[in-house]
Amino acid sequence: MIVHLDLDAFFASVEMVENPELEGEPVVVGGSPQERGVVAAASYPARAYGIRSAMPMYQAVKLCPALIIVPARHQRYQKYSRRVMEILRSATSLVEQMSIDEAFLDLTYHVREWDDGIEIARRLQKQVRQETGLTASLGVAANKLVAKVASDQGKPFGLTVVRPGENAAFLAPLPVRVLWGVGPVTTKKLAQMKVTTVGHLRQLPVEILEQTFGHRSREIAQMALGLDNRPIVTEHVRKSVSQERTFSRDISDMQQLQAQLTRIGEQVAQQLLKQDVLAKTIAVKIRYSDFTTVTRQMRLAEATNNSVTICHTAQVLLTRVWTPETPVRLLGVAGRDLENPSGQLTFLHKLDG
Repeated sequence: MIVHLDLDAFFASVEMVENPELEGEPVVVGGSPQERGVVAAASYPARAYGIRSAMPMYQAVKLCPALIIVPARHQRYQKYSRRVMEILRSATSLVEQMSIDEAFLDLTYHVREWDDGIEIARRLQKQVRQETGLTASLGVAANKLVAKVASDQGKPFGLTVVRPGENAAFLAPLPVRVLWGVGPVTTKKLAQMKVTTVGHLRQLPVEILEQTFGHRSREIAQMALGLDNRPIVTEHVRKSVSQERTFSRDISDMQQLQAQLTRIGEQVAQQLLKQDVLAKTIAVKIRYSDFTTVTRQMRLAEATNNSVTICHTAQVLLTRVWTPETPVRLLGVAGRDLENPSGQLTFLHKLDG
């Protein structure tokens, strides 16, 4: 008995809860179109114009000139997220938070009859609405894969139930992209094989899949049948800390890039210090004006949270990855392979998407 809860248009919904005048309006949360901002979240009226998350804000404004843009308030969103997770944990301790706005719950040991879990899910959905003003869409199924897909089918404020034994039939008419790990590249390869739905995929012999996907073929075949044995994981290892900056104008001067990289590297060091962790690997990310993105990383002899070491390593990586005089749109620095000072991995709930 697995439930997946996904808050609807979370950032935008929080803004509408706090400012009811925004209700029913095309609202997006994100940066200014004049400063190369992107859409972090869009209300459903905004989505009706074709606006979606990660879209450049200038493009969103073109689609909807009356668009209302609200700056992001991440601390505020964290507050709402914590309250929602508290509500979920009041029902079960087996809660796996996947991001700031979604989580899995395992109700297996809290129900006598399977349908009792549906009533618990419905109660939680109502409680979230009453106590936070937010709507959530829920999927109820016998495993995480199907519960996640189910929660996406009834948005917003939906409750979709897939009873045991119905997994394959439920998934069959849906596009293959609903399956975990089936992204644009895999979807395109499957389309070339005339496979567009999960039902089509299920009919494909594993031997044919192996020719294209190798070791992933059996996993893909299992998902097509709606099979998933992954347990609820209540703690996650946070693998990296990162910061990045999108520039209002492209930068093609090395000294300016180095100055920006130093500022970003110092922010990463501050995050590591605040969390009392060390990074064993430093990475640099560059996005050029044509949106081509390149990353390079370097493994250190000793894990660190020292800003001088992090910035120096980032500068070395910059010289290796940047093509001189090529305009840069975005720079990022990440500390990876995190350890705590005793050398043990640090366990943190995943609170970012």
